[in-house]
Formats: sequence, structure tokens, C-alpha cells
Amino acid sequence: MEYDYLETPIGRLLLAADERGLRYVEFERGDQGKRIGPDWWRGRARLAAVVEQLEAYFAGELHLFDVPLAAEGTDFRKNVWDELVQIPYGETISYGELARRVGDPSASRAVGAANGANPLPIIVPCHRVIGANGKLTGFGGGLPTKQWLLAHERRHAPRATFALS
Repeated sequence: MEYDYLETPIGRLLLAADERGLRYVEFERGDQGKRIGPDWWRGRARLAAVVEQLEAYFAGELHLFDVPLAAEGTDFRKNVWDELVQIPYGETISYGELARRVGDPSASRAVGAANGANPLPIIVPCHRVIGANGKLTGFGGGLPTKQWLLAHERRHAPRATFALS
């Protein structure tokens, strides 16, 4: 597994990919070194596209990622993650709405757990899911980071234009 770090406005991210695609995006934590296995090596060959796209995202120029993803998880979690990428840039939905979208309106707690287990935050935008009351809820990068990401996307979201006829 190839890995490297990327300095961003929200702190340093650990990125890791293998021949199948991007496997991890992790926020800097004290125990991050424990994740790096003996068969991992530092480099950027497999990470070049994601680094370029994350830099464009943080510059406000990219609204949709297009890199091969290789997240591992249960079928349910993968289904939740697939729905996360359908949430438009700059918008939010509730956990209940996400549960409805995955076909089980009563599974908002399970959806929350799957959201929390997302190994590819930002790329798979789990930060776009909020509480039913509109409040920010748990996020692996911390609530200030979630707030920053949402504000960043609102600032850079495409604006609708109307032509006068």
C-alpha cells in the first residue's frame, strides 16, 4: 500500500492507495502511525490524481471527485457510502433521509454507524450528513472540521443563473 500525507486547510491528511484505488483518507491523529503497516511504502505515484483533486477541492475549484475508490466494508456500509457521493456539493441531508435513500427508513442509527466508518471522508462526503434538527453531529475529523468543510462548500457551490427572455 502506498501512502503519503497532504497538508490542507483542515490539517494534515493521511492518504493511502493500492492497485485497486484509494483506500484511506484519514485526519491527523496521534495514533496515525499505527495504521501504517509494514508492507506500506511512502510515495505518490498511486496518489497523484487524488492529491491533485483534493488540492483543487480545497481551492474551491472541484466539486466532484473522480478517482478509483477501493474502500472495504460490508454491503450495507458500501450502499451507504454509495449514497453519500450522491449528495450534491454544498448541500446536506439528515441521517433519516440517508436511511430512506438506502431503502430502510428505520435504520438511521445503522446509517450513522456506516457514515462514521467511512474510510474516505471528503472524497465520500460523510460531512454532508447532519442531524434531523439541522445540527452538526459527530465527525471523525471533529465538528470544527465538519463545519469548515460545509462552509467551504457553501462558499464555492455553483450558483444558479437565470437568463431573461
